[in-house]
Order: sequence, then structure tokens, then C-alpha cells
Amino acid sequence: MNLSVIGSGYVGLVSATCFAEMGNNVICVDNDKEKLAKMNEGIVTIYEPGLEILFLRNIVKKRLVFTDDLEYAVTNSEFIFLSLPTPQSEDGSADLSHVMETTGKIGEILKKGGDKEFKIIVNKSTVPVGTSQKVTEILKKHGLKNFEVASNPEFLKEGYAVEDFMKPDRIVIGAKTKEVFQKMRELYEPFVRQGNPILEMDPESSEVTKYASNSYLAMRITFMNELANFCEKAGANVDLVRRGMGSDTRIGKRFLFPGIGYGGSCFPKDVNALIKTSSEHDSTMSILVTVDKINKAQKHVIVKKVKEHFGDLAGKKFAIWGLSFKPNTDDMREAPAVIIINELLKAGAVISVYDPAAMENSKLYLKDSVTYNEDQYEALSDSDALLVLTEWNEFRNPDYEKIKSILKNPVLFDGRNIYEPNRMGELGFTYYSIGRQTVK
Repeated sequence: MNLSVIGSGYVGLVSATCFAEMGNNVICVDNDKEKLAKMNEGIVTIYEPGLEILFLRNIVKKRLVFTDDLEYAVTNSEFIFLSLPTPQSEDGSADLSHVMETTGKIGEILKKGGDKEFKIIVNKSTVPVGTSQKVTEILKKHGLKNFEVASNPEFLKEGYAVEDFMKPDRIVIGAKTKEVFQKMRELYEPFVRQGNPILEMDPESSEVTKYASNSYLAMRITFMNELANFCEKAGANVDLVRRGMGSDTRIGKRFLFPGIGYGGSCFPKDVNALIKTSSEHDSTMSILVTVDKINKAQKHVIVKKVKEHFGDLAGKKFAIWGLSFKPNTDDMREAPAVIIINELLKAGAVISVYDPAAMENSKLYLKDSVTYNEDQYEALSDSDALLVLTEWNEFRNPDYEKIKSILKNPVLFDGRNIYEPNRMGELGFTYYSIGRQTVK
């Protein structure tokens, strides 16, 4: 099949590459000339495990091409996927300006071509309920009739996006006609050969499904963070509680790990967008208002622990392991590390950082306010304590004696609970974590 993907960001590039891997001819469109030049040279512009192999293979096969020529892409595609940014506006709503502007351009192109071939315009971007209808109305204003707008939200986890796309739990398709459902099924059937479902519904339900899924997961994380804070006060161990909860098949084991709050490009934005959209429909989801408030507060918990331990932080130096909002990605959007580091800096501390993948992106957020290190142990030099803020695998079994020998004090603040408290005590560390008793 011939398709185009408009936007080569995280979702767009993964989607385009994986569609091409299944034998489709994919035109990926972007207006960033520097990014296009890199991709045409075979350079992957995002960090995502497993993507580069597929990316290079399909470029060589000429099934994946990159261009800034929107007209060429639209004219030569049956499916037109919109994978455009929908950032959070100041009022919490999703900014649809990129989607609407691009839709208008597509409308002009199709009108110019005489509206001869049936086109399926697919919203891959995360958009509020009613967006498919708005896109439809824009295209109709151009006098177009030979098209349909479908909703097809993505459910990709950064760090596992390729696997998620190639072997999805489910495919959600929101459309209005049997013809479009059939075409979308044909496109996606190679990805669900193991029997995972293709769920067909109206566009409005599809749009809500994406927001509902992310908001529910954000709510689970937030509940566990609140529970962890309570466990710490009550003398309980949240890890043991988590296991007890997760053994209940009604609950399950996933998204029960407490920490320093959720971040990334999806959860914060989608929670706030659903809050805004629900309020516009006179049905405010108050539970999500609370979730957002608690999550913001959770990002300050570890700073409070640092201040309680050291008192005045002026002149204190802290090593930070992990900057990205989660492991296996270089994404710094809404990363708790940014909030935590800035709070420590405001208190007069000096910060030394290391991350396996996010160092370059972190400079966009932290500028030259911290010292960047190419090695995790190098970051420890002359530091009063170590803070672990992202649970990268290489941090899970470090050289503890080396850490102790470099740090001024054997003090470790674990924002992701990747170490076992009793063992840390045996190793001679003063150890702080989330929802577990402090070891001194």
C-alpha cells in the first residue's frame, strides 16, 4: 500500500519505519530541512532501541523516503497519516494548530488535483474528542467529497516503541464506513497475526480511548506514589505492598512502581487535555485534577529528603544519575530530573550529571547550569551524595565500593527504588528511597 506520514517526530518516524517494514511504500514528510538531510543520509533522529536496523533496511529498499514536498506525498498516497505535535497550551488544552494548518494545506492540494482519488486521512496524533469532525469540516470547506477522516491513536511506549508497533496489544480504529474499516484492517492485519484484536468504533470513541488509557495509567502511578508516601510514614514497605496488590488478578502487576512522578510527552499532556476537554463538556473529571496536582508535588519529594538530611545546601555538590523521564529514551519532556535539579540549584547546590542517552537533549533544559560527564563514576567526583533519578539498567548493579570511595559521604537518594535497602545498609550507605524506611 502507498501511504504518507506527515511529521517525523517520535510517533511519526516509528510509524513510518514500521509500516515500511511490512512492505508498504511510505513517504515521510517534514518541514525541518536539517532533520530531513540527516534522515536521507541514514541518520536516525531519535533514540529508540531497535529502530535503526529497520530504518536503514527500508531506506535501502526504497520503501521509506523523506521529503518536505507535501503535495507529492498527498498525491501519491492512499492513506495520509497525521503525526503532528499537539503540545499543551497554557490553559491545559491540546494545541491543534499544526493539525489544522496541515489539514488546510492537504485540502488545497486535493482540490487542486480535482478530488479524483479516494483518500483516507488518519489522525495518528493524540487529539481531543471531536478533532476528526473538525478535520472533516476543514476538508469539506475546500469542496472535497472523495475522502474520509479516521482516528487511529498510537499506544507506543518510549524505549519499546518498535516492539509495540510491530506486535501491538490492540489496534484501535475510529471510522464511519465499512469501506474505511476494511482498508484499515488490510493495512494492519500483518501486525496482528497472533490474534490481538483490531477494535472498530466511531471516531469520537477512538479519540477518547487514547486519553482515557493514558490518564488511567497516570492515575495508577499517582496512587502508588501517594501510597508510598503513606507507607513511609506508617513504617510499611511499599515494595511488599505492591507485590501483595499485584498478585490480585483484578489489579495486575504493571504500573505499580512508585517514584518521583511521571513525565514524558504523553501522560502530563494527556491528563491535562482530558481535564480541559471534560470541563468544556460540563463533565469535569475531578479525579484527574487531583492526579495532576499530586504528580507535580511528587517531583519535589526527593528534594525534601535531601534538605532534611543536609540542611543548608549552599555549596553542596550532588551527583545525578539519569536525566530522561524514563530509561531507554533520550526524551527530556516533563522529566522529573529537570524539576529536581532546578530546585537543588535554587538552594545553592552544585550539580554534576550523567545519562546514557539524554545528555544532549538535557542541555536544552539545563543549559550550562550543571556539569555534564561522559562516565557515571566521573559524575561522583567531589560530590556529597548521589541521586538516582532514572532507572537505566547500567545503574542497577554498580560498583558500590567505587561509589563509596569517590563520594565525600556514602549517601544515596534513590528516586526509583532500584536498590534493596537492607543491602545498602550492609554496604555502609545512608540510603533514602520512596515508600521504604530510610537506612542510616
